[in-house]
Amino acid sequence: MVIVRTAAALIALSLGACAPGEGATSTGAAAAERPTLFVANKFGNTLSKIDLETGQEVLRLDSCTNPHELATSPDGRHVALACYGGTTVDVFLTSTLERVTSIDLGENARPHGIVWHQNGDLYSTAEGRQSVFWIRDPLGSADRFEYSTGKQGSHMLVVSPDGNTAWTTDLGSKTVTRVALKARIAPISVTVGEEPEGIALSPDGKALWVSARGSDEAYELDPETMEVRSTVATGQFPLRLAIRPQGDVAVTSDLQDGGLSVIDLETAEVIRSIAVSSPEEAEERFQVTILWSDDGERIYVAETASDTVAEVDYASGTVLRRLKVGDGGDGMAILP
Repeated sequence: MVIVRTAAALIALSLGACAPGEGATSTGAAAAERPTLFVANKFGNTLSKIDLETGQEVLRLDSCTNPHELATSPDGRHVALACYGGTTVDVFLTSTLERVTSIDLGENARPHGIVWHQNGDLYSTAEGRQSVFWIRDPLGSADRFEYSTGKQGSHMLVVSPDGNTAWTTDLGSKTVTRVALKARIAPISVTVGEEPEGIALSPDGKALWVSARGSDEAYELDPETMEVRSTVATGQFPLRLAIRPQGDVAVTSDLQDGGLSVIDLETAEVIRSIAVSSPEEAEERFQVTILWSDDGERIYVAETASDTVAEVDYASGTVLRRLKVGDGGDGMAILP
């Protein structure tokens, strides 16, 4: 059941919540505890599981139509997948990739951005509905609360540490929108560059960073007022932005350069660039999603056109290896 936000619902919330794989198949809890990467293969409609110790794909199974972003549960037992070609958020066991539930967000939902919060709840954009969903108790009652952004292309998503606020990048409207999840406050949208897409919140929740792929820039915003604090020139077509777990730098995935721009968050300046591939190779690889390891020592870069994920050593900027995944690897999630 989808629950539309009402005053009564808000009061209640406030009270209640102050294709078959190649290689060997890993099963059981022990397998899930190994360093593991999950990749959504958007062209093959599959989900891959990669053992990061060996670099091998140990399992690949059918998922849903045009799968995109992924998020692992706080306990590491499940991974959630946004089914961009449909209407559902699907949840799988990390050990076997068995689908355990499918949560429907309604007609024309087209879920994309997804967060599995430390509070145990799921949050997802529904681009086709121009909204954000809060899915409370996803493995149980899966109560769904929908919040309209009223903007075109509400694509990527972050959620505050306390679970009270979500922010989206709205590609079509060229805006970033702040959505209050537990207070009766209208969404706040501000224009940020051309085609804002990448988004990340600093670990302390005090800075919101956005990359605009059409402007070749990254922006620091005040998460509360939505005022732009800083503007930083990046490489070409910064499709994604991810902040290191230590909170010292952000990295943009510069699709047309085949590289990464490293931004010092204290000075709001690009301090170095990392070449994942050459500009000539960029079109052949088509890098998209980026993901940090929990220790901040590795960056994983999805290369959709070559069906690979580049593993980059952050300190040296060296590409250590390329991991083979399914057709059109894009969204990623990791277990340390």
